[in-house]
Amino acid sequence: MVNSSLNETLRGTTATNRLQIATLIETLLRSVELLTVEIEYEEVRVGVRDLSDPTYSVLARRLRARKDNIRATIVSLEMLDQEAPKAA
Repeated sequence: MVNSSLNETLRGTTATNRLQIATLIETLLRSVELLTVEIEYEEVRVGVRDLSDPTYSVLARRLRARKDNIRATIVSLEMLDQEAPKAA
């Protein structure tokens, strides 16, 4: 019986962790969407969209870096979620 209780606890923990990961991914995806809008606004404001242009906005460059980092985090979380054992 102890093993049965432990298994139920582990299944519940796994389900909770998967839900937390899914929620975090959704939140991060929303952040990516907002950053995309901010980048587009900044590019229009400055009038430069070419990253190789020396006058490209420093703010837009930083926002792009942040967006890339968030995307990398999303990929890592998705891999973590796939590796996690499925709750029965």
